[in-house]
Amino acid sequence: MEPLPSFRDVPAADRQLLFSKKLQLSTFTFDFMDATRHVREKELKRQTLLELVDYVNTGQGKFTEAVFEDIVHMLAANLFRALPPSSHDTDNYDPEEEEPTLEPAWPHLQIVYEFLLRYVVSNETDAKIAKKYIDNTFVLRLLELFDSEDPRERDYLKTILHRIYGKFMVHRPFIRKAINNIFYRFIYETERHNGVAELLEILGSIINGFALPLKEEHKVFLGHALLPLHKPKCVAMYHQQLSYCITQFVEKDPKLADNVLRGLLKFWPITDSQKEVLFLGELEEILELTQTAEFTKTMVPMFRQIARCLNSSHFQVAERALFLWNNDYIVSLVAQNRHTILPMVFGALQRNARSHWNAAVHGLTINVRKMFMEMDQGLFDQCNRQFEHEERMSAANQQLKDNQWKKIEAVANANLKKRGLPPLPGVSAT
Repeated sequence: MEPLPSFRDVPAADRQLLFSKKLQLSTFTFDFMDATRHVREKELKRQTLLELVDYVNTGQGKFTEAVFEDIVHMLAANLFRALPPSSHDTDNYDPEEEEPTLEPAWPHLQIVYEFLLRYVVSNETDAKIAKKYIDNTFVLRLLELFDSEDPRERDYLKTILHRIYGKFMVHRPFIRKAINNIFYRFIYETERHNGVAELLEILGSIINGFALPLKEEHKVFLGHALLPLHKPKCVAMYHQQLSYCITQFVEKDPKLADNVLRGLLKFWPITDSQKEVLFLGELEEILELTQTAEFTKTMVPMFRQIARCLNSSHFQVAERALFLWNNDYIVSLVAQNRHTILPMVFGALQRNARSHWNAAVHGLTINVRKMFMEMDQGLFDQCNRQFEHEERMSAANQQLKDNQWKKIEAVANANLKKRGLPPLPGVSAT
């Protein structure tokens, strides 16, 4: 590698040719695992890349079609590579506890990404010509890089893909479909992908720009890709971005609230309490955007689930469920449908008030009970009588079972005594 003159040292007419030569020089790649090798060449390439970024930034004339090919060739040589296998046990990987594996070639890659970003957003880049080179294959290979463990790389990719989506309208359906396919593979095959949060961040912005009425394609995407993203165990890694996308849909079309709420209930966690806390937070956000007609369609299965959460022995789950009654809008929806909802949650509230181990949960439960009492004293008393009746019936049934077990035990012991065998130990009445 030999150094080339800087752009300011050549006449303006020769700069496009020099630009191409610098692009060709920048296609050389190096092994960054050994910092002692090719030190001079690496620094020469780094300086060349910085000059290329500056050239694109200053907008020194429209890029010719011949240059487009050189640009894409340089980008492909540097960016498109096989990502190393994950250095972490993905099943137990916690990004907040463990450091990600950083890309050793980042000193060069960062400048290449900066060049690509400046090239895409430049007014000198004619989208009609550039779309032949920034094509579907290029976009697909760019999307493959979202699985990089290096958060700095994913952050650049997020910005660049968003800009490509904005500039190249012809690629928009393909980009949405390609992201869809990444999600499908993640949900149903691997449950391993580093860039789900960044892809959802891009989609959040895209969904925000959807025109009304929403196309059927977008509703299918919500039902088939976004809602099933609640299923993987690692949902906490991207839940904030996922929740934003979901609420954007409901904000655009409130009639989707019923489908969204049912989808959330479908994927509700059974044994993961931290995940359950996330779901309750998202449920509150959706309910804030839900109109009365949609609320009534889903309230029965929804409040059955909330009742189970109220009685959770994990105090954060119970506490988060009780916090729903701190939301004035949700309380107003509940008040309108109290004759259906109170009987479903009354038993859970009574059991919490009687015996929940956590003081904060106990106090919040008392407040919610008081709220229902003030809302409709007659209905509250009716539910209380029904609950006490069910408690007496349950106690009577339990006593009947205990008596039956005692009879069985007595018969068994009598038979053992006849055979000269020792009696059975106490039989649990379960």
